[in-house]
Amino acid sequence: MLNIYFNLDRRSGIPIYIQVKQQIKNFIQQGIWEKGHKLPPERQLAEKLKVSRNTISAAYKELEIEGYLSSQQGRGTFVACTNNRFQRHPSKDKLIKIIDKAMEETLQNGFDLDEFIVMCHTRAQEKKNVLSNLKVAFIECNHEQLDYFSKEIELGAGISILPVLLEDLRKDPKAFNVNFKDVDIIVTTFFHIEEVRSLLADGNKEILGIALDPQVETLVKIARIPKNKRIGVVCISNNFAQKVLQSIENAGIELPDIKISISKKIEELMEFVKDLDVIIASPSRKKELIELVNPEKEIIEFIYLPDLGSINMLKTAIFHLRKK
Repeated sequence: MLNIYFNLDRRSGIPIYIQVKQQIKNFIQQGIWEKGHKLPPERQLAEKLKVSRNTISAAYKELEIEGYLSSQQGRGTFVACTNNRFQRHPSKDKLIKIIDKAMEETLQNGFDLDEFIVMCHTRAQEKKNVLSNLKVAFIECNHEQLDYFSKEIELGAGISILPVLLEDLRKDPKAFNVNFKDVDIIVTTFFHIEEVRSLLADGNKEILGIALDPQVETLVKIARIPKNKRIGVVCISNNFAQKVLQSIENAGIELPDIKISISKKIEELMEFVKDLDVIIASPSRKKELIELVNPEKEIIEFIYLPDLGSINMLKTAIFHLRKK
C-alpha cells in the first residue's frame, strides 16, 4: 500500500499538505488508486513522508470535502469515486447550486427563466470576448516546459501565450520588458518566481507562480527499471535533464549512473543510445527516438504537469483580470 511514490518538494514554498493532496488526486485520476481503494492510515503515511499527522489529516479532509475520498468510522479512508469527469470537475455540484440559487433570485425579483437564460448567455459571451484579448507570458528555464505550456494548457479560446526562456530574459531584460508591456499576467514556476520578479521593470505587473510535478505514471515506470539496466536521458536542455534527475532522486528511486544527451545530430544520438537499455525522453524528443532506436529498447516519456490547483488558480486570475 505504501510502495507508491510521493514527490514532495520542501523548498518550493507550496504547503506540504497541498502537495500531498494533489498527488493523491493524481493517483486517483490516473487509475493507480481505484474506487474503494483503502488509503494508508494518517499516522502511517505521515511517518513514511516524514511529516506531521496534521499535514496528512488536512489533505484527507479537503479531498473528502471535494468528493474524492470517503471516511468510514472504524474502517478507514477510501477512494470514493474514479469517474474521470467527476475528478476533473469535483466542484460541479457546487456550480449547480450557484445556478439554482441565481434562478431562485431571478424569479423572486420578477424575471422569468427565459430572460435568465438569455442574460446568462449574453453575459458569458461578453466575458469570453474580454478574455479573448488577454495575453499571458510564461517564463521557464527549459524549452520542454515552454512548449508544453504553449501547446497543451487550455486557458480559453483566443488567449495568446508568449513563451520566454529564462536564460534569454537574463541576457536582455530590457528587450523583454518592452514585450511585457502588453502582457496581462506573467506565469512562472515557484522555483523561479523571485528571480523573474527581480528582472521585471514593471513592479506592478502581476506574476503568478505555479507548481510542476512529474507525472506519477512516469515515476512508477522508472521505479520498475531493473537495477542492471543501462539508462540514458535524451532531451533539449541540460536544465531539463538535471530537473529529471532531481525528480527521480526526490521520489526515492535509486538508479545507477544515468547518461545525458542533448545532441540533435543523428549520428551522435545513435552512438549515445546504442548501448542503452532504457531511454528517458523529454516530450519533444520521444517521437524522434521512436523512429531512430531499436523497438526493443524501452522509451519512457518524462512528463511534468502543472498541478490542478495551480491551473485553477491561473484560470481564476485570468477571469478576474478585466471585469465588465
